[in-house]
Amino acid sequence: MNVIKKYSKTINNPMISQLIFWLLIFVFSANSSSLHFENVWELMETYAFRVSFQIITALICIYLLIPRLLNRGHKGLFIFSVLLMLVVLFLICNIIRMNYLELKYPETYTFYTKRFEDPASLWSRITYLPEFLSISLYFSYPTFLLVAIKFYKDQQKLIKLNEQKKATELAILKNQLNPHFLFNTLNNLYALTYKKSDQAVKVIEKLSGILDYTLYGCTDKYVSIFKEVELIENYLALEKIRYGKRVNVHFINEIDKEIKIAPLLLLTYIENAFKHGVSQELKSAEVAIHLCTIENQISFTVRNTKSNYGKENNEVKNQPIGLKNVNQQLELLYPGKHSVTITNDPQFYEVHLTLQIQ
Repeated sequence: MNVIKKYSKTINNPMISQLIFWLLIFVFSANSSSLHFENVWELMETYAFRVSFQIITALICIYLLIPRLLNRGHKGLFIFSVLLMLVVLFLICNIIRMNYLELKYPETYTFYTKRFEDPASLWSRITYLPEFLSISLYFSYPTFLLVAIKFYKDQQKLIKLNEQKKATELAILKNQLNPHFLFNTLNNLYALTYKKSDQAVKVIEKLSGILDYTLYGCTDKYVSIFKEVELIENYLALEKIRYGKRVNVHFINEIDKEIKIAPLLLLTYIENAFKHGVSQELKSAEVAIHLCTIENQISFTVRNTKSNYGKENNEVKNQPIGLKNVNQQLELLYPGKHSVTITNDPQFYEVHLTLQIQ
C-alpha cells in the first residue's frame, strides 16, 4: 500500500506527469505514422522534431496566451496571436524540413513533396492551405488535451474546496445549535431545582442522555432517524415535566424503517414550538408533532398553539437563531431536496418539512 502511495505521489509530480504525457504523445505519433522510414533512428529524429513543435505550441498557449489574453477577456487578440504563432511555427517547420530532413532522408519525403506545385519553393509550401491546416492541427492537439486535463483538475479542486467549505460551515452551525439547545434545557432544569421538584433527578437522567447524543452521537453528516426520535422523546419528556398541565403534547411517530437524516434538524423546530408557543402561555398550550415517510420522503410537521397573552409583544421580528441555522443546514445538506411550508395563523403556528430520503 505504501509503495502504491509512493508511486502515485511520484506520478502526480508536475514535472514527472508532463514528461510522461509527452512520451505518450511521442509514442502515439510515431506508432501511427503513415510515412515509411528507413531505420529507427530516422523515425526517432523525425518525431523528436515534430513533438518539439507540439511542446512549443503548448507552452506558448498555456503559459502565455491563455493567462495573459484569453483569461483577461481579450478573445480577439488571443485568436489573432494563436494564428500568428501557428503561421510562424509552420514557416519554421517548412524551413527545417526543406533544409535538413528532406536532404538527409530524400527517399522518405519523395512522395510527400509531390503535393506542392514547386517543391523547391518555400512560398509554394507555406501558401498551401490544406498543409497549413493539417500541420496546425497536428501541432495543437496536445494543447487541447492539456487544457482539457487542466480544466478537469481545476473542476475537481473546486468541488473539493466547496465540500470543505460546506463541512466547515456545517461544523460552525452545529456548534451554534448545540449550545442553543443546552441553554434552553438547562433553563428547564433550573426551574425544577428552584422548585425543589422530585422530578429533577429524572430531568438530569434525560439531560445526560441528550448531552451524550448531541456531543458524541451526532458527529456524522447523517445519523439514524431512530436516534433522532429518541432525542425528541427525551426532549419532550423534559418539557412535559417543566410545563406539567400547561401543555398537551401529541407525538405521532410512524417511522418503521432505518433512514438516515441530518442530526438536530427536527429538534430545532420542536424547540421553537415550545419557546414561542408554550413558554408564554398562562393557561393551556398544545404542541402536535407528526413524523412519517411518504414514498421517498420524510414528512415532518410541528404545530403549536399561540398565546393570547401579550400577543403584540410575541411577534418575532427576527427569525430565531435556531431556525436560521437549521435553514442553512437544509441548504447545505439537502440542496433542491427539501421544502419548508410555514402556516402562521392567528391561533396556531405550523411548520411542515419534507426531506428526500438519503
